[in-house]
Formats: sequence, structure tokens, C-alpha cells
Amino acid sequence: MLVDDQQLVRAGFRMVIDSQPDLRVVAEAGDGVEALRVLARERADVVLMDVRMPRMDGLAATARLTEAPDAPRVVVLTTFDLDEYVLEAIRSGASGFLLKDAPPEEMLSAIRTVHRGDAVIAPSSTRRLLEHLVTALPEPPDGASPAHEALATLTDREREVLVLMARGRSNTEIASDLFVAEATVKTHVGRILAKLGARDRVQAVVLAYETRLVRPTA
Repeated sequence: MLVDDQQLVRAGFRMVIDSQPDLRVVAEAGDGVEALRVLARERADVVLMDVRMPRMDGLAATARLTEAPDAPRVVVLTTFDLDEYVLEAIRSGASGFLLKDAPPEEMLSAIRTVHRGDAVIAPSSTRRLLEHLVTALPEPPDGASPAHEALATLTDREREVLVLMARGRSNTEIASDLFVAEATVKTHVGRILAKLGARDRVQAVVLAYETRLVRPTA
């Protein structure tokens, strides 16, 4: 499903998505209110959600959508210079970011990734956007926040895996970096998510940046 208040944006996305044999746009909406109404009767696996829209923005709509146990996966549409609320959308349950000017192949990859049940972290735009947003946050208090307390429960190896996740590494790449089996990495990732109370990799990575476990690169 495409949720964006600009018809031309939706038309462009629809043309790219519908050109793929394994993907189909089943619905569109111009704001969050319309999106919730349409999704009450239409089933979508993945929602591309704009942030800034009239009546109900993407932040509120994402939070409402992801409350349900069988909720569709949400990928937030954003721009570097405008959407300072994207981190809150991720906390609300979105599975990743997608820059509006991203190449078509990156959008298609993001849709397929979240449909598989993973989160969009690997594309370079996601990492750059996280770094861009987090640099605007105030410096966190040393060890005082719930996020810091959750981070303190991780083992040294789990922290190492989380850092590599935040650097955009896949499970296969992390396994190669650490000279362990991919199944071992998956076990570590599962434990990290459980200890941090994170819905998926994206939320865990946001926490890694917010607590400054990972610093934005130069």
C-alpha cells in the first residue's frame, strides 16, 4: 500500500512496483486517516508511509497500524532535511526508512526485505539517515536511561554483534567478520532484540545510536 499526499509520488512508486512480477500495489491513500480506513477492508503486506500528511501524519498512522498482531510491515518515506520525527516512527513500530529520492532498485529491495520479516538496515541510505538524525539529538545522560540499562544487560559478544548490525552488516557478513556460523549470529540477534525489548533490527540499531554505542561516521 502507498500512503502519500502527493499523487505524483504515488503514481511513480506504483509504476515501479507494478512492473515487478512478484509485487503489486493493492491500495493507495492520501493521509493516515484514509490509510487506516482502507486497511480495515484491504490486506497489504507492506505499507510505504509518508511522514508529513494532512489530517493524520505517518507517525500517528504507523503507531495505530502496528498495534495489531497481524499488522503490515511499515517502511517510512522520508527526506534528509525535513523529517525529524522519523526516529519516533521507528519507535512506533516501523521496519525501516526509505528516502524519497532513493533509486528504484533500493525501494524494491526494501519492500522485499520487510516482506521476508527482516528490517531495512543494510541500504546505505538507512545508515546515513540514522546518523543524520541522531547527530541532532542531545547527548544522552551517562548510564542513567532505560536504554543504557538495557544495553548493560548485553554480553560483550552481543554488543559486538549490535555494533556490526548498526554498521549495516547482514547476518552473513557478521558471521564472516566474527568467524562464526550464521546460525550463531541469528541466535545472538534474537537475544539482543529480547534484552533490548526491540521489535526488530531497526529499533535495536536506533538504540545503539541513541546511547552512542555507535557514533556517526565522518
